[in-house]
Amino acid sequence: MIIPLPAVTVSEHDGVRYLHLGETPWVQGAMLLRAPRVLALEYVQRMMAWMLWRPVEDLGAARAVQLGLGTASITRFCHQVLRMGHITAVELNPAVIAACRQAFRLPADDARLHVVQGDAGQWAADAAHHAAADVLNVDLYDQEAAAPVLDSADFYADCRRVLAPGGVMSVNLFGRRASFEASSARIAAAFGRDQVWALRPTREGNTIVVAARGVVVPDRATLTARAATIERLYGLPARKWLRLVRPLGPDLR
Repeated sequence: MIIPLPAVTVSEHDGVRYLHLGETPWVQGAMLLRAPRVLALEYVQRMMAWMLWRPVEDLGAARAVQLGLGTASITRFCHQVLRMGHITAVELNPAVIAACRQAFRLPADDARLHVVQGDAGQWAADAAHHAAADVLNVDLYDQEAAAPVLDSADFYADCRRVLAPGGVMSVNLFGRRASFEASSARIAAAFGRDQVWALRPTREGNTIVVAARGVVVPDRATLTARAATIERLYGLPARKWLRLVRPLGPDLR
């Protein structure tokens, strides 16, 4: 049986535009009307913590993939602010893509941007996309936002294969039925426990997990300098990320 995709609604409050799926109040993303390139939500900012693991000077040649479009905040930021070499966004619901183009300033495809209407799990499992990304952002929720739509061991193994050596993935874990311990264990099984880190949860309960494919973590001085550069160039709270992040371990709660 084919399950129909939910309708998309857009709301505005106090200068912020939001996207919702179906009749639920859950926010799938937000955009500041006066500053659409700014990442409005704290958890979305933290999704960019992968920048600590990669040299800033390499962004112009890097390839980014987003699984789950939301309001295209990360896609716009990678395309228009970071000016990354190529960005692919995969979104199942064509109504979300249309809303992003009409209400959330997602630009048309160009030489550096490709929006794919399709199933993120199938896209990641396709061998044609092995080593297709240097950066992978995963934020996959339905209208109930109870747990990630894709959260299996096989899915995370596919995500690792999507990354080129030295690539980094960030994942948003959220939801009343979500289990951070179970999800992080599946991510660790795919990437190796020494290649997985997490930021402390936001006030809303979003936990961002970062996983890498064969990355050597820079020393503290390099990370501190890189965080300062990220703040200066892109206005993201990278020094705060350094205080919040910790390696996956038995005390990770």
